[in-house]
Amino acid sequence: MSYVTSRDGTRIAYQRDGAGPPLILIDAAGHYRANSPLGELAELLASDFTIYRYDRRGRGESGDTPPYAPRREVEDLAALIAEAGSPTSLYGYSSGCLLALHAADAGCDVRRLVLLEPPLDADDDSAEQRAFTAKLRELTGAEAVTFFLTSIGVPDDLLAGMRGTPHWAAMVSVAHTLAYDSLLSEATGATLLRRVTTPTLVLHSAGSTADLSAMAATTAALLPAAEQRSLPGEWHGVPAATLAPVVADFLRRDPAQH
Repeated sequence: MSYVTSRDGTRIAYQRDGAGPPLILIDAAGHYRANSPLGELAELLASDFTIYRYDRRGRGESGDTPPYAPRREVEDLAALIAEAGSPTSLYGYSSGCLLALHAADAGCDVRRLVLLEPPLDADDDSAEQRAFTAKLRELTGAEAVTFFLTSIGVPDDLLAGMRGTPHWAAMVSVAHTLAYDSLLSEATGATLLRRVTTPTLVLHSAGSTADLSAMAATTAALLPAAEQRSLPGEWHGVPAATLAPVVADFLRRDPAQH
């Protein structure tokens, strides 16, 4: 276990594995290293890249310094990028994509971005998103998790299967951070994406619903240097064995290539 210290003094826990150019994996809402789908992907990529996985603030073994602001999460990631050595590539899953985009926009030395199903509302000032954040801040524990997952469209059968599992308990333990991800969504719109010139691969699962595929397409269209691919997978997810070679191929490209 290792730590970096963010600008506001928050300690951010991370682990490093593998060898090669640095690649930081950024978890989705409610996830952290002990409760994450990114572990298998990290193992598959570690032969070609130095993989950094970390607990976003307020989760797992990382600290949390109120009040939350998206710029503070960017500062957390900037501290880890500095530790990893520049330039660093970023892989984001779901709301982790938004954090990756903010880091690139903030001037962090990011070589390439890979984004799996970014939950993008292209509106620069969404009243609906603000209302969603306000509601999340009113709820705690399992109520907040249920509201969040239902609102983002998790299928009923998947939601039912989560309840009572260790994954569910882990999400409940960091339920207060779901509002953090919603605030991050509020801060991410078309204006920001148009400024991000980092070469980017936007991915979506062929098994996802049309809204998720449409958000991926919108993200790719707004980014100046992006391409989009559909991969075989389930709702809001692609198997690591399918994902890893696609990610590695994109990250290995010559800098002159998009």
